[in-house]
Amino acid sequence: MARPGVFHPRVFKKSDQRQLDTMMNERMNGQVAQSAQTEREDLVQIIDVVKNFGEHVALNQVSLTVKKKELFALLGSSGCGKSTLLRILAGFETATSGKVLVDGEDLSRIPPYRRPVNMMFQSYALFPHMSVQDNVAFGLKQEGVPKNEIQERVDDVLELVQMRKFARRKPHQLSGGQQQRVALARSLVKRPKLLLLDEPMSALDKKIRQKTQLELVNIIDKVDVTCIMVTHDQEEAMTMATRLAVMSEGEILQVGTPNQVYEYPNCRFTAEFIGSTNLFEGVVVEDEPDHVFVESPDLDARLYINHGITGPLGMPVAVSIRPERVRVSREKPEQKYNYARGVVKDLAYMGSYTLYHVQLENGKVIVANLSSLVLSSDDAPSYDDEVWASWNESSQVVLTS
Repeated sequence: MARPGVFHPRVFKKSDQRQLDTMMNERMNGQVAQSAQTEREDLVQIIDVVKNFGEHVALNQVSLTVKKKELFALLGSSGCGKSTLLRILAGFETATSGKVLVDGEDLSRIPPYRRPVNMMFQSYALFPHMSVQDNVAFGLKQEGVPKNEIQERVDDVLELVQMRKFARRKPHQLSGGQQQRVALARSLVKRPKLLLLDEPMSALDKKIRQKTQLELVNIIDKVDVTCIMVTHDQEEAMTMATRLAVMSEGEILQVGTPNQVYEYPNCRFTAEFIGSTNLFEGVVVEDEPDHVFVESPDLDARLYINHGITGPLGMPVAVSIRPERVRVSREKPEQKYNYARGVVKDLAYMGSYTLYHVQLENGKVIVANLSSLVLSSDDAPSYDDEVWASWNESSQVVLTS
């Protein structure tokens, strides 16, 4: 019998070794199968792509994967590189270095007209002298598709976008939303693996744009096509995309679902670019696994966050608090942390909600997004009233970059 506290080396038999080899082989096969499955799910792979225009770096080591049947948005301000990346996918620009794969195939060896990619342009680029039907059929005719098949496919796609009854009209006889549907039909009729959308809603007014966003998502879902969309409109990306990437100065800063990127930004730029936020600069004065304290020169009370972070004491950070997480009241809150006193300097009535601009003693302004029902109260704070702004410990995100 083995004595407690004494190490007894085990003697391996040949059968043990065979069993161990079998287990290792099964594990390796499982890892290879899992890797292969992941590759099959990823339709688009962008690997370390660089694009230079002279000395200007438009894209800097960009890497990204887009899954099959995903509607992915590239979101960023003008000049961030999102349109350049889209044009490289379409074949209108050539990457300085790096690889772009679609369904495992390197696009660098394929001319634009041979790629399994179609692009819907911002201006729609419809032929003004052609009917709706002829515009949609144009690409198929260029490829030499039989007439019977062309007619069938054109009819099907016009039915899909609800434009079949306008098949004989010319583009100038259509509204902006209808022209967009025709452009979409022309892109889908060739049955591409990848559909590229360049600012698809920019030519539409706000009311039509909001309606068309959901219509476009439903159409893309029905045809099971993978889609990459470029936009600078945050609301558009949040409404339409299953995932999005925030870009700035040729780099991807964050990738995630709209909810993940909005609720958990990973840097100051993303926090401020996606929606609006209140940022408080400060330093970490206490960091434990279940909480962190941050002291900000803008606030008399400490900021208390109910989770720890990784970093030394004294590390400079920024704390992000979304306006809809901020409460405004006349009474001082009972909590010891996460509050500030100020004066209401501005009210912006937006219909369903009202934006309160509360100015602190040091001049900093906290923005609070409150339901407009608050204004119906007799005790609702108004201009120049002294108020208290407060928020929960779980409503904050600590940003280290």
